[in-house]
Amino acid sequence: MSDPFVSIGLVTWNSAAHLPECLDAIARQRYVNRELIVVDNASADRSLDLVNQYFPAETMIRNADNTGFCYAHNQAIRASKGTYYLPLNPDVTMQPDYVSALVSALEARPDYGSASGKLLQPVETNQTPRLDTTGLFIDRRRHQYLRGHGEADTGQFDRAEEVFGVDGAAPLYRRAMLEDLRIDSQYFDESFFIHKEDVDLAWRARLLGWRCWYTPEAVAFHPRGFHPSQRGQMSSAVRIHAVKNRYLLLLKNESRQGWRRDCPYILWYDLKILGYLCLFERSSLAAFSMVHRVWPRIQSWRHEIWNRVRVDSDEILGWFN
Repeated sequence: MSDPFVSIGLVTWNSAAHLPECLDAIARQRYVNRELIVVDNASADRSLDLVNQYFPAETMIRNADNTGFCYAHNQAIRASKGTYYLPLNPDVTMQPDYVSALVSALEARPDYGSASGKLLQPVETNQTPRLDTTGLFIDRRRHQYLRGHGEADTGQFDRAEEVFGVDGAAPLYRRAMLEDLRIDSQYFDESFFIHKEDVDLAWRARLLGWRCWYTPEAVAFHPRGFHPSQRGQMSSAVRIHAVKNRYLLLLKNESRQGWRRDCPYILWYDLKILGYLCLFERSSLAAFSMVHRVWPRIQSWRHEIWNRVRVDSDEILGWFN
């Protein structure tokens, strides 16, 4: 029996600095039953030339404007033919067995809809590798975090196990799960544009009964362009989306039981966010008007999700620690 077909989706936007290593790593994957779909968001650099030079895509979609991560990957998913879809950040460099390890993990677990590998931060020779992520988690404040981020990799996460969700830099999604999660022809919610869309998809997957597996055998390197603790390095636009998307997450996915149990943690955290914005980042207050503008759509998505929830709320709350 042949290996299942894997579609790798690569969204580029002025990504030339990272593409040579990323594309070379795709070409060196030992998993050969695959396709590459590139969606370019109006790059002004050599991104498309590099794609054609290093690893020509089977499908190339060129957008006239920067449509954002979510819209572009939805385009790629709709164009894909794979049993699995791997959205790959252009700054990720996969080790040769990365795709093989993730496919093997999901093939052995039919009730799991996504898989994540061990992502490391690039380091100089002879330095101890530091972790970028070994899985996506959410705490009682509903603040997402990357397990192990910044820690020295000493083998503390070398056990394969279930995790809450996958970070969006290089996950593998089962196509059947993506189709199950689709709402209004969208897999990633395009209201997010960029940032936290992976958290949203992971939370929705959990609510609909799909599980997630972490395997340390799949290794890739990711420098991570921005992180919530490094807001000063984000553009103003990304910071606004980051604030807006927190509330899209909560309004769509949070259960009534979750509000009752963790309301003090959530509200205290949000008061601190509001205080920070008022004192140091007033431009990001625009996020609240953006939430207001998409309020009817939020209600529609929440209604759709909660009409289809398949798991008990206590099961989801068990992950929020």
